[in-house]
Amino acid sequence: MFTGIIEGFGRVAQLQRKGGDLTLKIHAQTLDMSDVRLGDSIATNGVCLTVTRLEGASYWADVSAETLAHTTLGQWQVGQTVNLEKALQPISRLGGHLVSGHVDAIGEISAIWPDARSIRYRVKVMPELMRYIALKGSICVDGISLTVTGLENDEFELSIVPHTADETIMSSYTVGTKVNVEVDQIARYLERLIAPQATSAPSKESTLTAAFLAEHGFTGRR
Repeated sequence: MFTGIIEGFGRVAQLQRKGGDLTLKIHAQTLDMSDVRLGDSIATNGVCLTVTRLEGASYWADVSAETLAHTTLGQWQVGQTVNLEKALQPISRLGGHLVSGHVDAIGEISAIWPDARSIRYRVKVMPELMRYIALKGSICVDGISLTVTGLENDEFELSIVPHTADETIMSSYTVGTKVNVEVDQIARYLERLIAPQATSAPSKESTLTAAFLAEHGFTGRR
């Protein structure tokens, strides 16, 4: 589990194709690796990777075909910079929101423009993902916990302050850049709870409905 607060930068050092999937080496340029052990998880541009080998300030990880198909990882190039965050500890401050590192979809930067000292980004995603994205809600883009500032059709907007731009790879984005997107976990679980479930075993009818959630302030209609 992660918070979406980026702790450092890394650089893709090696990419090795192996029988349909991939092994990669990340050199952690600004991330403290002193407490990282084999089997630990590191969010790399928002993708939860398990450390399989350590070499000084670098770590190796295996990447499945499933991950390659649903993230930008299959498009990475040796030398590119990535956001890094070590897994959350129970004593850590939860500065962002709960992030699993399980990417939902690949998005694309469709527009960038200045807004005073901030930078506005518009991100295009597949239409079916928009149901999980709420105005002023949380979204994870390349592992960064961000607040949604606008919604329109199949796009959402972000307003990025200078600190976030400086401490992440967002300042390198251009129109057309592909990004990893993970929606807020609460939205996914709520849908699972209120959606009709076809099961072979009989079950009691749930009292958790869309009307119940709206009545108690968990959802709202605009």
